[in-house]
Amino acid sequence: MLIGLPRETKAGEQRVGLTPHAVRELVLHEHDVVVETGAGEGIRVPDATFEVAGARIGTCDEVWEKSELIVKVKEPQPPERRMLSEGQILFAYLHLAPDPDQTADLVESGAACVAYETVTDWRGGLPLLAPMSRVAGRLAVQAGAWALETAHGGIGLLIGGVPGVPPARVVIIGGGVVGENAAEIAIGMGADVRVLDIDPAVLDHLEQRFGASVVTVTSTRASVETEVLGADLVIGAVLVTGARAPKLVTAEMIAQMRPGSVVVDVAIDQGGCFETSKPTTHAEPTFVVDDVVHYCVANMPGAVPLTSTRALSDATLPRVLAIAENGLDALRTDPHLRAGLNVYKGHVTEPHVAAALDFPYTDPLTALGF
Repeated sequence: MLIGLPRETKAGEQRVGLTPHAVRELVLHEHDVVVETGAGEGIRVPDATFEVAGARIGTCDEVWEKSELIVKVKEPQPPERRMLSEGQILFAYLHLAPDPDQTADLVESGAACVAYETVTDWRGGLPLLAPMSRVAGRLAVQAGAWALETAHGGIGLLIGGVPGVPPARVVIIGGGVVGENAAEIAIGMGADVRVLDIDPAVLDHLEQRFGASVVTVTSTRASVETEVLGADLVIGAVLVTGARAPKLVTAEMIAQMRPGSVVVDVAIDQGGCFETSKPTTHAEPTFVVDDVVHYCVANMPGAVPLTSTRALSDATLPRVLAIAENGLDALRTDPHLRAGLNVYKGHVTEPHVAAALDFPYTDPLTALGF
């Protein structure tokens, strides 16, 4: 199969879909790989390194027009979507539920569009989302600490405090992969950490792991309000697979927070879990609503592209190989990979996306003709 690796065009995105090591593995399995010139610049990997791995360097048009399988990181931007065609397979983060324009374009393209964020594993986890969730969770605390500084609009609070001065209170809404990793870093920085979740098993896991270093709270409307209003930094780490993130923090709550406090919305890719959120970029990461600093960068792991690319490529490579070896039969025979199919030949095949955007839903097996 001819596999294309385009250069990312989303603002501030420096990652690349596969490392040279992954490219070499694909070539050793007798697949052809064409890499868009400059695709690896963001991780300091020159074209020559991809060539040594066995890839051919090509233009943007070559990658998009000739590739049977296109492997990338972030959702295709409008000019890229116009280059997609029927018969091609797109493998990337898509986050379609809050993005009707992208969904309509992918439906019109006729391509098979497989989203990293809805691929599952035998444990019910999200193995291709988890690596970036770990990165985003850890970055969320770094970003929050940065935004709490007065130079960046914050109240001027050191997360860990100093002897005689209490630390910042960090409230994390959602105790999944993002929330757990955020808690780990916040605890390590000496913060007063509280995590909310609706699942008692998640809270039990966090308490078993972190002990008295974290306060776990069952998430209700009342508890969210209480914890948010007492927080210096709130991290939104909510996920409903494939669906829009629920708006758990209202604009009214934001208005009552202490001036100079900070919110970091890691759920912004799925629409955000704060009513006041809107997507931002690495170039302009924050904005202020009611004296509360909002950090809502929609591709947070892009800030550390070397770490992120390695972690993502390691996770995706076995699935890329499966598709390259078997084409769409890989989706027909593997229910976990098939769960990643969001759009196929003009049909929306992910139920949460269809429900969120009022598209007709087609079962993926039916769409694949199986």
